[in-house]
Amino acid sequence: MAFDIFTQLGEWNPQLVRELKGRLKPQNVLIATVISLGSQLLILLLFASELPGGYRLEPSPTGDYSHYCTGESRTCLTDSFGNYLVNWSLWWTEVFICLSIAGIFTLLAVGTYMLISDLSKEKFSGTLNFIRLTPQSAQSILLGKVLGVPSLLYLIGFLALPLHLFSGFSAGIPLVSILGFYAVLAASCLFFYILSQVFGLLSNSSGGIHALLGSALVLLFLAIISIITQSGGHLVSNYPLNNITLLAGPLVVLPYLKDRSTISGAFDVFIRGLDSLQVFGVPVGTSGVKVTGLVLLNYGLWTYWLWQGLKRRFHTPSATLLSKQQSYCLTATFNLVLLAFAWESNNHEEYFRIGNLFGHLSILVICNLLLFLFFIAALSPHRQAMQDWARYRHRQEFSRKRSLMQDLIRGEKSPAIVAIGINIAIASAILLPWIQLRFNGEDKIAAVLGVLLTMSLILVYASIAQLTLFIKHPKRAGFAATAVVAAIVLPPLAFGYFSLFPGNTPSVWLFSAIPWIAIENTTGTAVILTLVGQSLIWALLNLQLTRQLRQAGQSTTKALMSSAKASVS
Repeated sequence: MAFDIFTQLGEWNPQLVRELKGRLKPQNVLIATVISLGSQLLILLLFASELPGGYRLEPSPTGDYSHYCTGESRTCLTDSFGNYLVNWSLWWTEVFICLSIAGIFTLLAVGTYMLISDLSKEKFSGTLNFIRLTPQSAQSILLGKVLGVPSLLYLIGFLALPLHLFSGFSAGIPLVSILGFYAVLAASCLFFYILSQVFGLLSNSSGGIHALLGSALVLLFLAIISIITQSGGHLVSNYPLNNITLLAGPLVVLPYLKDRSTISGAFDVFIRGLDSLQVFGVPVGTSGVKVTGLVLLNYGLWTYWLWQGLKRRFHTPSATLLSKQQSYCLTATFNLVLLAFAWESNNHEEYFRIGNLFGHLSILVICNLLLFLFFIAALSPHRQAMQDWARYRHRQEFSRKRSLMQDLIRGEKSPAIVAIGINIAIASAILLPWIQLRFNGEDKIAAVLGVLLTMSLILVYASIAQLTLFIKHPKRAGFAATAVVAAIVLPPLAFGYFSLFPGNTPSVWLFSAIPWIAIENTTGTAVILTLVGQSLIWALLNLQLTRQLRQAGQSTTKALMSSAKASVS
């Protein structure tokens, strides 16, 4: 029977069968079963110890007290037989939540570690290159790893499913809400597992350190989500863009599984501020169905983009993570999502305070800065690719097939400066109408200038990175990253060291990565001069890059022609 199942699976996905056969061994299955059942028993015993009559029963002046008692102020009452009256609905709800949180942390953190470690080991043992040569598609291989590598983890979760369902039903949670939670958990696993595979492909370590780092980053992210959810609704109600982070964590759907007005204790640690969540001014935070759908949509959107990059890099490790055409779509998608949470309805009075508006604008600009730093790393080709491009561009028959501008916009090996500029234009085209509608008078001018200064500076960073990637050094990628980070971090540190603060010396801060903090204290002339200065720096960097590319193309072509003449003679 088992052989028939593996045969059928092998016809559908050979990589999945390979992973399952390597992991679903009797001793491994036994260990996973003991871990799952033992953990469930431990959780039940811990919660049972909190029941009235257990060792945690606390005396009070008015009688015994327990969190699960039904009397006034949680004092314990008894029936005619002397048995404590227990709020079993609350008890089972907290058991359900504990199992849910344990499942979230285990599946995401441990699964991330397993996938990164497995991919790194395959890479350094040489089996990954062998897998790449098989007739399987990248989609089949990667899906087989997502389903097969954490298979023992799935077994642990499957064995906990009966208790989880029983506790949910006993707590009065509807089946449709539980199924919605499972859908969110599955979507979060798919997102983080694909992200871990991207991380594993990009890493150059043997697996242990990077696997621990990836798992630690996931744990840190979940911990941040937990801290925000326990902070009440203050951060969310004042800055709705924080909800973007919350929607990337499956914890956010837990408060919506049951009517929060009927029970208080179990949900006190979870956020209630999502009630103020709006998407393009439409309230959605009060509906569990809408929030669950929004979380699934959020996961689906970013999983799609990760999957595109993963497929590109799997069979062609030297390729950029995204194509230039894909980057244009990603920029538009990213900014529309950001704008959806920044655009609140007109009846939100606090939103229209100018300080809050600039707070939203700062978040929008910082998010775009991070996005473009990713694009600089993902789209910028290295020396060999640019040298090949310069050689073929120097040949007349190639240049007649495609114009230089078309090649800079769509070419895989051409410099990424023009593509970064197009992405900046797309982001600005989305942000500027929002500024036009939300800001007034001088504030509108200041907001527009802040966006222009930041976008202009991003072009300078991209030029620095592309020029550094063309140097003749094996560690040029590290040099490029260091140069860009230094260009971002060193100016503010230097200004602070010399006591050049935005309030007393605003002009110098216009050259930093956060120019909007000084715009209100400076003049329009200073801003224009800063834009001119940034444009000159950008032009000089690109003139130098163009000169080096032309020399590389000419010298390579001459070398090829010389070798061809020598072979003929």
